[in-house]
Amino acid sequence: MAALLSIVKNINFYLSDYILVILLLGTGILFSFKTKFVQVRCFGEGMRRVFGGFTLNGEKHKSGLSSFQALATAIAAQVGTGNIIGACGAILIGGPGAIFWMWIIAFFGMATIYAEAVLAQETRVVNEDGSIHGGPVYYIKKAFPNGFGTFLAGFFAIAITLALGFMGSMVQSNSIGETCHNAIGIPSWIVGAVVTAVAALIFIGGIQRIASVTEKLVPVMAVLYILGGFVVIFVRIKYVPQALGMIFKYAFVPNAIIGGSLGYALKTALSQGVKRGLFSNEAGMGSTPHAHALANVKTPHEQGTVAMVGLFVDTFVVLTMTALVVISGLYTGDGILASGAAEGVNKSNMAQLAFSVCMGDKFGPVFVAICLLFFAFSTILSWNYFGKVNVQYLFGKKAVPVYSALALIFIFLGSCLSNDLVWELADMFNQLMVIPNVIALIALSSWVKKESLKDHRL
Repeated sequence: MAALLSIVKNINFYLSDYILVILLLGTGILFSFKTKFVQVRCFGEGMRRVFGGFTLNGEKHKSGLSSFQALATAIAAQVGTGNIIGACGAILIGGPGAIFWMWIIAFFGMATIYAEAVLAQETRVVNEDGSIHGGPVYYIKKAFPNGFGTFLAGFFAIAITLALGFMGSMVQSNSIGETCHNAIGIPSWIVGAVVTAVAALIFIGGIQRIASVTEKLVPVMAVLYILGGFVVIFVRIKYVPQALGMIFKYAFVPNAIIGGSLGYALKTALSQGVKRGLFSNEAGMGSTPHAHALANVKTPHEQGTVAMVGLFVDTFVVLTMTALVVISGLYTGDGILASGAAEGVNKSNMAQLAFSVCMGDKFGPVFVAICLLFFAFSTILSWNYFGKVNVQYLFGKKAVPVYSALALIFIFLGSCLSNDLVWELADMFNQLMVIPNVIALIALSSWVKKESLKDHRL
């Protein structure tokens, strides 16, 4: 495992420090200008579409999903361990300034995720039985209807199956297991076994049951976490301005807190922001288009604006809440990291330590464990479906039961393996997914531009 961890870390170093920074920022900037900053122009429209007729009991559809169900399934994938443990890891390694770069990635990523949702709607396939499939493999083939397109689509399908269906689900169950063990002492493998059993029951019901669960679970879990975060922020309110100041200050002079040269520290902060930003909001990764393709909407633009709201909630609300709680709780005043590194603090327990500052050593860890259980479990449900779509694309319907059985095994194994290895493997496959997805997005950018500039009045 040590040898494998070293190899994977080296691969991730080049992917996250160089390739992803260029691809994700470049693609987000490209679509921002092509769509005349759709994330600004149409943000209000997206909010009205999401919250105008909000309900926890969406209309049932014979095929496809309501727009909100598709959004809830997408947010379930986005709001997971990346918003808690991923954000903590970015702060711990890249300093508080990494959060600033996560915000930058998210702002431009809103244009990218708009493009993904639009293209997923444009290229989705309705089968003879009425079922709907869509996602990057379909718009990749549309962009390149030749051997190159077949190769790219196949590469993406394999990468996402490994990244989300297997490795990603391991990350989620690993985080659930560790936080529950830290909070209440239950062995991680027992937690993993329970999570696996409940997941199996929901997987059997297919996308309709997954959507039914996520549309109820996502709003509740988000509100619960945000309310808990407000409690900490209220108690530490005098430190919040300092926490915000640290995010902006250490975005540009991270060596003051990380150490080393300015160039090295800046690259570390930026790469952590990009890598953890991708794992959190998934813009450009090609995962959420599978959910947005299923939405029953009048125009692709409608779901594009809804997708932008999902990313906004993920990063600018939930992840920012984590950042303010952790930085104000641990890095300011009497916080245990205010004077430098502290022994025993790692990305897995940082949030629990931060909430414990105000909620106590017993309730703080339990609160984070409960929230993370909801976040990570909902992500497992959505990611399993995304992998399923691509397995069916590669091998047909007969391969789906085999995939589901393997996915459940990986969910259980994730609760038993090394945290660092699980995260590094998930990072590697997540990052590999970006390459074919972004190539297709750029190739079809004129489609997105045309759709974004139409008159779409509510």
